[in-house]
Amino acid sequence: MTGMGDDGARGMKEMHEAGAPTIAQDEETCVVFGMPKEAIKLGGVDRVMGLQEIPQAILSG
Repeated sequence: MTGMGDDGARGMKEMHEAGAPTIAQDEETCVVFGMPKEAIKLGGVDRVMGLQEIPQAILSG
């Protein structure tokens, strides 16, 4: 989700490579798009969506 730097992005990529489903918050709903942008750029994201959509996506699997 929103944040700066790339430490979380690298962790997200590792999770993605291990088979975990991954979601990044979209730029429109982020306060700071740095971390999600890096995760997307690294190829560690399955889906990009708005903050309001993420909880339902997690619950529905």
